[in-house]
Amino acid sequence: MLKAQCLIVDDEPLAIDVIVNHLGNFSGLAVAGTCSNAVEAFEMIKKHRIDLVFLDIQMPEINGISFVKSLKKPPAIIFTTAYRDFAIEGFDLNAIDYLLKPISLERFIQAIDKYYASAAGPADLPTEIPVAPAAQRASIFVKTERKMMRVFLDEIYLIESLKEYVIIYKKDKKVITKVPISHFENILPANQFMRIHRSYIVAVQKVEAYTQTSIEILNKELPLGRNYKLEILNRLAR
Repeated sequence: MLKAQCLIVDDEPLAIDVIVNHLGNFSGLAVAGTCSNAVEAFEMIKKHRIDLVFLDIQMPEINGISFVKSLKKPPAIIFTTAYRDFAIEGFDLNAIDYLLKPISLERFIQAIDKYYASAAGPADLPTEIPVAPAAQRASIFVKTERKMMRVFLDEIYLIESLKEYVIIYKKDKKVITKVPISHFENILPANQFMRIHRSYIVAVQKVEAYTQTSIEILNKELPLGRNYKLEILNRLAR
């Protein structure tokens, strides 16, 4: 597979390192180069194939916004900045995303997902466009064995924490990742998932049965944590 070539433009070496580390999680992306200012970036874009630019806004001489405006055919742009003030202007330039520093891996993944969606966009559409479904299937990316795996939310039955690892149970498959269970509690929609114990999160619609002390799902009987019990029973009784 031809990797997308990424250019990182930032006058802070630490900020560049963060993006380089995040990019290391994606097999389809490669770091083509790094620059500390817009002039260097212009030369890189002129001489090399650059598909995606991670562009700081506050830089010496020419800021990121002005730099993009100066390009006749800019590559895909993801703005990276410590300031919220430029968000509207950034999106007016058709930027893929606008990331606020410090950039978490979770937020970075969302931006990359938007890039992949845009890269497979209009040029790949059929001449007769079918009616789109009312809503696309929601999904998340999970790091496992040096790659990011897409997991559709409607396929998740149960998430179990085992020390520093988490197991995501689908109907006939498991996905193992080294991420705290609290991460999933924060990013999964609360109307579809609920924490029932310090070690378990379950999909509400996948619950098969419950008692005052446990929940049954995927033929497993899971205990209700004392701190979660009342809220869970009230929710399931609706």
